[in-house]
Amino acid sequence: MATDIELLHAWRGGDREAGGELFDRYFMALRRFFRNKVGDEFEELVQRTLARCVEGQTRFRGDSNFRSYLFGIAYNVLREHIRGRMRERGRSDDEHASVVDHGLPGPTTAVGLHREQRLLLEALRRLPLNDQVVLELFYWEQLDSGQIGDVLEIPRATVRSRLRLARERLRGHIDELARNPRELTSTVDNLDRWAADLRERWS
Repeated sequence: MATDIELLHAWRGGDREAGGELFDRYFMALRRFFRNKVGDEFEELVQRTLARCVEGQTRFRGDSNFRSYLFGIAYNVLREHIRGRMRERGRSDDEHASVVDHGLPGPTTAVGLHREQRLLLEALRRLPLNDQVVLELFYWEQLDSGQIGDVLEIPRATVRSRLRLARERLRGHIDELARNPRELTSTVDNLDRWAADLRERWS
């Protein structure tokens, strides 16, 4: 089986089948990355990310793996999308703002989700964008601190600090949104489980 890098080089060389295989490997991961931040607008951003990947606008560094490289492109595409929306609304981008603050739509297909899963999704959307990204890359994409650091272009130690603070903020938002102490405890104590279930559902 060809590696991601072999497929990428072949795609850049004009091999459309290689591009299709790479697309199949990463479409669902990119869909998850964008879906809880831009709702049903995710498809355009997935296409933009893959196009930028094949065009080589962002140089691939040999010291990172392809998955980190791809999510680094996706993260930049997301930030550009948000800045564009802010310009349309006559507002400046705020790095501490959440996707809710930015007025970005959420996922519209939440049928069948447990209440705890809905709480988790909504609490994530209320976090500053960087916090939301670092948690979703950790829980949903199962990247380690070094790989997340490659995506965000920050040191590994900074990633660990952000993860800790982001979890604390997430708990605070779940606390605000929970209807009762039992719901709060069920969501917080089983965070890994609910995150894993959502990852499976969106795969």
